[in-house]
Amino acid sequence: MPIYLPKWLLRRCIVMWKKYGGKKFSFEDASTVLEDDSRMVAIILSELRKYGWLHVESDPSNPRKKLYQFKDSVMLEQMSKIEVT
Repeated sequence: MPIYLPKWLLRRCIVMWKKYGGKKFSFEDASTVLEDDSRMVAIILSELRKYGWLHVESDPSNPRKKLYQFKDSVMLEQMSKIEVT
C-alpha cells in the first residue's frame, strides 16, 4: 500500500492524476502537465516510484524510454477530490 507523500509531491501527484488518471503516461507527458523544469520532473517521478505510487515499465516502441502509471486508482480517485492550493 502506498505511503503518505510530502505536500510538495502530493500537489504534483494530484495534477498528474487529474490529467492521466489510471492511464499510462511518459516523461514528456508529465513535463507538459507539470510546470517544472525537466530535472524537477525527473525527481518527482522518481520520488513517486520510490514511495510506491507509480508503476514503471519500458516503452515497447522505444526501450530507452519509460511509461508510468499510478498504482492505486481507488485511493487516487478520492485524493483527486482534494483541493490543494
